[in-house]
Amino acid sequence: MKLPITSRRFLKYIVIGVTTFAFDLFLLYVFTNFLLWNYIIATGVSFTIAISINYIFSRHFVFHGTLKSVGAGYVGFMSIACIGVIMAMFGMFILVGEFHIYYLNSRIIIAGIVGVWNYFMNFYVNLKVDRQ
Repeated sequence: MKLPITSRRFLKYIVIGVTTFAFDLFLLYVFTNFLLWNYIIATGVSFTIAISINYIFSRHFVFHGTLKSVGAGYVGFMSIACIGVIMAMFGMFILVGEFHIYYLNSRIIIAGIVGVWNYFMNFYVNLKVDRQ
């Protein structure tokens, strides 16, 4: 049985997202434990780096049916990601600062919410790929 194209796209997005998120967590750990940055600032920087890498792979493997130029798609992708990074940083403030959940565990919890947000906003609003 062959999966519909939208399901295949979402699965590819998940694989790319998990991979770039692992890199995000690695950077967060390095920035927090070795460079001694505040966990909220480290979250913002690591998220921004990882989401830029995510765009490169997602553009090629997931959203390749879009008519937007690479530059225009990136601007839209990063605009959506800016909302995602604010959600991530605010989530870290709440989960770590208020509920005292370990910062890496908090980041994992937040990633699920922000990842789904990013996918659907890019799919339906930014890149608008062919849904056949």
